[in-house]
Amino acid sequence: MSVKEILSNAKTIAVIGFSDNPSRPSNRIGRYLVSNKYTVYGVNPKLEGKITDSIYSYGSLSDIPFKIDIVNIFRRSEILTGIVNEVLLLKEKPELIWAQQGVMDSKAKKLAEENDLMFVENKCIMSEHLRLFS
Repeated sequence: MSVKEILSNAKTIAVIGFSDNPSRPSNRIGRYLVSNKYTVYGVNPKLEGKITDSIYSYGSLSDIPFKIDIVNIFRRSEILTGIVNEVLLLKEKPELIWAQQGVMDSKAKKLAEENDLMFVENKCIMSEHLRLFS
């Protein structure tokens, strides 16, 4: 399945590293995704249980009680492998793991792909969405 097909069919996106600061990219992109009809959940232990710009935040990915179609990551590259391992423990796997621009790790990518998970790294989901659907 292509990235365009996944973005077309996806309904839920978890934003790992979501911020309540409107000037932060994770907040701005989360709001953009909501405005494009995705259901977005923040993942940030500091915001657990809070709603920011209509985005409810959970403490961890595994706390989200819904199937997630895309896991969008706004964290440092060195923790990507740990996030992929967390994704692999989910009962229902997402269609895509998306590491934002500047976030990349060849071990994390290999681990995801070895487990049949599509993995995009070092790209902005908002920029790609605009490019594909504008």
